[in-house]
Amino acid sequence: MHQASFYSYEKGKVRCGLCSHRCLIAEGHRGLCGVREHRDGQLYTLNYGKLVAGNCDPIEKKPLFHVLPTTTSYSISTVGCNFRCQHCQNHTISQIPKSFLFSNEIVTPAAVVDAAVKAGCKSISYTYVEPTVFYEFAYDCCVVAHKRGLKNVFVSNGYMAKKPSEKIAHYLDAINIDIKGFSEAFYRNVVGAKLAPVLENVALMHSLGVWVEVTTLLIPGLNDSQNELRELAEFIASVDTQIPWHLTAFHPAYKMTSVPPATVALLQRVKGIGKEAGLRYVYLGNVTNGGENTTCSSCNGLLIERKGFSARLIGDHNGACPSCGAQCPGVWGESF
Repeated sequence: MHQASFYSYEKGKVRCGLCSHRCLIAEGHRGLCGVREHRDGQLYTLNYGKLVAGNCDPIEKKPLFHVLPTTTSYSISTVGCNFRCQHCQNHTISQIPKSFLFSNEIVTPAAVVDAAVKAGCKSISYTYVEPTVFYEFAYDCCVVAHKRGLKNVFVSNGYMAKKPSEKIAHYLDAINIDIKGFSEAFYRNVVGAKLAPVLENVALMHSLGVWVEVTTLLIPGLNDSQNELRELAEFIASVDTQIPWHLTAFHPAYKMTSVPPATVALLQRVKGIGKEAGLRYVYLGNVTNGGENTTCSSCNGLLIERKGFSARLIGDHNGACPSCGAQCPGVWGESF
């Protein structure tokens, strides 16, 4: 076991302060995430270093389009999650039963970084499940990775509490935050959380200097209200019009196999809403008819051509347009 961070003792129970659920946990019980347990007045993380995934993914798969494009990211995960998304594609590792038995094998942060460097990856992504639930291990990996010249990336639901966000931001280069819908009812009924903390974390991470991209999975009939999506786009624009917004098409999964898939027409309509709100970079995902290229904000010239998870740079550049020289916002750096 590994002692957890961010908790306090309250009248025989412990209050976890890692995410916005702020679980109050009785002796011998676990928090909503299923991986933090109260024992003898202390809170322990049960999944420290107990990886269930370690893969080399295109950075575009996260999706992150303005972070070292065309490179690979070493992607790791443990089990557990602090959301209960009814459409989760990774539910076999995120939604673990209370009886789940954790492995005794522990991978060290140094071993993770060594594997990333050996594979030629330029970054490490903490992904597949919500990385907040393996925060302590992710943080230790981030510190070692930065010393080795690698970037660190979170793929997150944005529910991390303020203090943990502020601490890890020193080592976090980029984060893709899901804004899963724009109503409290959707968050309550579909994912088991609240919307407001997610919005606060988008603004917080941006203010802390972490590169932010936002993803919204469009689910027909549940989060595709034109008014709500307009409010969502306007919120992103109020933080920064340069934040990329990834619109991805829902496909039936987990407990939502009877919901129809999202159409290209829906994604195109929402892209128009994003553009009207002033967002400069709106991308379409989970579809095959384009909508993923990056163009220059000054001359509209093609900077990065994408198809699926593959990407091709137009010219040899580090975010600067080969035609006019204007700089594209994002994380480029020497490693790119």
